Amino acid sequence: MLTDGGGVGYLPGMALPKKLLVANRGEIARRIIRTARRLGVATVAVYSDADADAPFVKEADEAVRIGPPPPKESYGNVDAIVAALKATGADALHPGYGFLSENENLVAACRDQGVAFVGPNMHAIRAMGSKIESKLTMVEAGVPVVPGPIHAIEHEDDAVRIADDVGWPVMLKTSAGGGGIGMAKCKNEKQLRNAFEDAKKKGEQFFGSSRVFIEKCIEQPHHVEVQILADHHGNVHALFERECSIQRRNQKVLEETPSPLVDRHPGMREALCEAAIKAARAVGYDNAGTVEFVADSTGAFYFLEMNTRLQVEHPITEAITGLDIVELQLLAACGTPLPDLKLSRSGHAIELRLCAEDPDKRFFPSPGTVSEVCWPTGPGIRVDAGVESGSVVPPFYDSLLAKLIGHGQDRNEAIARLLQALEATVLVGVKTNVSLHQRILVNEAFVAGHTDTAFIETHLGIKS
Repeated sequence: MLTDGGGVGYLPGMALPKKLLVANRGEIARRIIRTARRLGVATVAVYSDADADAPFVKEADEAVRIGPPPPKESYGNVDAIVAALKATGADALHPGYGFLSENENLVAACRDQGVAFVGPNMHAIRAMGSKIESKLTMVEAGVPVVPGPIHAIEHEDDAVRIADDVGWPVMLKTSAGGGGIGMAKCKNEKQLRNAFEDAKKKGEQFFGSSRVFIEKCIEQPHHVEVQILADHHGNVHALFERECSIQRRNQKVLEETPSPLVDRHPGMREALCEAAIKAARAVGYDNAGTVEFVADSTGAFYFLEMNTRLQVEHPITEAITGLDIVELQLLAACGTPLPDLKLSRSGHAIELRLCAEDPDKRFFPSPGTVSEVCWPTGPGIRVDAGVESGSVVPPFYDSLLAKLIGHGQDRNEAIARLLQALEATVLVGVKTNVSLHQRILVNEAFVAGHTDTAFIETHLGIKS
């Protein structure tokens, strides 16, 4: 069974936290706790009323209730998190992904409390928190960006005029946030006008900013990203690329490394990694992060955004490099220079996001109780799960149940191992996307390595 990366070989004298508060839930909380336990670091879980009996709460050394189920009153409440820090005396905080993971106020609160924030500095988060400002920074750093004016658009008439200049189709995007929220592909004026106010409202509702902008739409796009690791001492490493093109509602479903697209274009991997390092250096980056690019079928690529946090799909990078990214995050956050990572790639890894949702009903969430769970094991298989038999899947949060990772000597072996693992997976009580993953893995286009962001609709006929 595939485990977390082997780490860097912790040595006495390397700075590590004494007590780590994990400001998140579900599978990512369990995954962070696992590395902390291996390193001898005590852990604190925080939980909402909906998660009082969740596995991650039981696995931490301490657990603190932080509020009722709605995220704004619990996992997204900076004051509640700070109160938990004070109550437990934790000297470090790992935010995981989502919730407050890229929130400047939480970083500032940690600084004020003398607590190490396991993530980048506030300047980097601020610089990359706005897609508009980050694009301007990338232009100055010499990183290619998607064609389009780099400024906010206030009125839909202006948006239409800009789209005419850029050339249809265009992508309308919110400047803040991520996860595809507020993003719309517009093929004509009617679609753009219909989407404009909705995008502004969603930007304000989810991210506190109504700023929107327009980019040229890259046809048949590939979503390719580079994992970055950096420290306070100017060391920046690019841990190769991940292909994340298979998506629903602009959110990832399956990720793999290396990228089949990149493999088809000699020199593209080196160019991507060089661009990602330039991006990180441009903002003084100093922890784990991901530089995201959109690429076309010719291998041309353009900067999209930088996620200033640990990514959901980090396990596939761990699988091919043998590193434990969470361990390296902890070392960097505590001021330890990153060691010589001696980077090399071994084999191919694919991650499947197993979610409580119904693909036949536009991926509608399926909360409820998971009455029975059985996770697969075997060579090259890793499962990062947030649930076990009897776990309740609440309606308040993301529908992710677990991540199933398959690693093989090559892509065909990784696919074969995952198909066997899916057959052995038991999830009873809620609807899941297990069958969707089975359909993807046997699809001729996928097996041939030909994927883009419209794959699910184009090849499986499923609309999201």
